[in-house]
Amino acid sequence: MIRKYKTEDTDALIAIWNNAEALAHPFLSDDVRNQVRKDMRNMYLPNAETWVLEDDGTPVGFIAMIDTEIGGLFLDPSQHGKGMGRQMIDHVVSLKGPLKVEVFKDNKIGLPFYERYGFEITGEDIFDVTGDETFKMAMPVS
Repeated sequence: MIRKYKTEDTDALIAIWNNAEALAHPFLSDDVRNQVRKDMRNMYLPNAETWVLEDDGTPVGFIAMIDTEIGGLFLDPSQHGKGMGRQMIDHVVSLKGPLKVEVFKDNKIGLPFYERYGFEITGEDIFDVTGDETFKMAMPVS
């Protein structure tokens, strides 16, 4: 089941992020991770349009949106490969239409996931905080 984020989800979503982010972004420093963790609690989750994926009433993933851009999509690693990431994107696409996302070039989980879904690279950028390269991606507009 996918539902809107509630403030009481915060700790569970940060735990999901901790587990998934370590796999997706092993190249980020602990300082950057610690700052993002704080920002998630105080800035990102309260201000984004966030959808929570539950399995048996327990949050297992979430997708945070800023208009039509995916600010973050994280799924508990135990749930990878089960179609749940696709389910979250499908949900948001049904509400908003084609989406955009920015992904680290070195993200060995997210980048292939978005490519399999059908996102196409539309540009490149640099993550100012670390200097890491990113790809800007978008769903083709039909």
